[in-house]
Amino acid sequence: MDEDALSRILKAAGDTTRRQILTLLVQEGALRVTALAAHFDMSLNSVSKHIKVLEEAGLVTRRTMGREHFIAAELEPLKLTESWFAQLKSIWELRLTALENALASEEHDHERT
Repeated sequence: MDEDALSRILKAAGDTTRRQILTLLVQEGALRVTALAAHFDMSLNSVSKHIKVLEEAGLVTRRTMGREHFIAAELEPLKLTESWFAQLKSIWELRLTALENALASEEHDHERT
């Protein structure tokens, strides 16, 4: 697993504004940076900084047409987080199964005495 990429993705998705940007892009498709900025009560420069973090994480791509910059969601990198969460879930399920087995064994031992 690419730990650095996972860290960038989690950092990018850890901010409310960046999650909102991703949600807008998934719902509406590629948008101009200025159109994205219109959805937020912050400067264009601030929105651009959020977009840069999302770009560094690979969660958005930028296409330039003349002076316009279009941003699109790129959800493929989220498979890395899905994989990591699946590993955590698997470990958790193994621990729960071990606990259930230990409790059942203890109960069985208790019934014998």
